[in-house]
Amino acid sequence: MNVTTPSQEKSTVEDTSAEATKGARRSRVSGIDRALQVIDYLYETGEPAGAYAIAKAIKAPLSTVYVIIDDLVDKNMLARNSEGAIWLGARLYHYGLAYARSLDFMGVATHEMHDLCRQTSETVQLCGRDGDHMLVLAMADGPSHFQVASRVGTRVPLNWTASGRLLVGHLPDGERVELFKRCARISPTGRAEIDAKSLSSAAGKAFEERLSLQIAESDYAVACIASPICDRSGQPVATISIVLPEQKVLSDMPHYSERVRASAEQIEKLMGWRGH
Repeated sequence: MNVTTPSQEKSTVEDTSAEATKGARRSRVSGIDRALQVIDYLYETGEPAGAYAIAKAIKAPLSTVYVIIDDLVDKNMLARNSEGAIWLGARLYHYGLAYARSLDFMGVATHEMHDLCRQTSETVQLCGRDGDHMLVLAMADGPSHFQVASRVGTRVPLNWTASGRLLVGHLPDGERVELFKRCARISPTGRAEIDAKSLSSAAGKAFEERLSLQIAESDYAVACIASPICDRSGQPVATISIVLPEQKVLSDMPHYSERVRASAEQIEKLMGWRGH
């Protein structure tokens, strides 16, 4: 006679639970895959279709396709026309517009980034905000041997950089203070400001002036001068910045200020976010 111990029973229950969890996960993924198959079929054929035609094309049970279609219609991902046929919904159109805008922006901004790099013979970066951090989105290396530690994909605390302050400078003062209380960190050089109120004040002023400067706050002997790129509503989408040896920016601050501001404004004009 086989006797099952309590530990064996527990193991069996855990195995069964794990299998159930895996099954549920497979079911969810399958549901997502089916929804994408429906959307892909409509996109590829380029015309509205009925549930039966869709089910037949993607080789799915008709009852399953009905449930998926109803759910996607409720979420505005799909729409029914006057004849009951299914077509792509307005929500997908808005997603597409947002994606297209992001592609347009990066294309325009990257082109201007390389132009600024040629004009100044210095390294130029495009940076954005990633939560409590600044993120390097794109970069054009200057022709000199000056090496910049922050490469594309680098994330650093907002209080370490000129761009980080600009990216939150549009927020209300109280919100900026709370943000910097949470995210300000001591930099490797120890020169980055960490007082939340001082940071908030500096961020607000920099955004208003469309110019922010940091010198040796994140890296020794490295300076950065940045300007915000703002959309129609005045919200900063990203920044464009020149990264160079600190003695250069100190010796010719007006030159670099004028150049980086002009580049930010040019991107905004090309994107249709500011008057020509």
